[in-house]
Amino acid sequence: VQLQASGGGLVQAGDSLRLSCEASGRIFSSVLMGWFRQAAGKERAFVGSIRSGRSPFYADSVKGRFTISRDNAKNTMYLQMNSLKPEDTAVYYCAVNSDGTGYDVWGQGTLVTVSS
Repeated sequence: VQLQASGGGLVQAGDSLRLSCEASGRIFSSVLMGWFRQAAGKERAFVGSIRSGRSPFYADSVKGRFTISRDNAKNTMYLQMNSLKPEDTAVYYCAVNSDGTGYDVWGQGTLVTVSS
């Protein structure tokens, strides 16, 4: 399986943006998928995750503003980001926990820049 993240760009504070993460191979709906982000000079941080049959889980920093969804028929996960803040600026990565032991497949990342 390979992951391709897309949808990043330059937006202003308060704007919305939707990221996509398309998997090249089939990913079972029961597999955990997640979004992470890495700001310049900082460690990669968890944003949220989703698994079919369960409510998505979010980091406190994005709860209420970001929404993760998944289209299993398209093998694609989405990250809808609303009310963006400058501190949301980062490279966003999608990942899959393919065997339940940890996120082991990563996409290449897509840059989101939020100007004030």
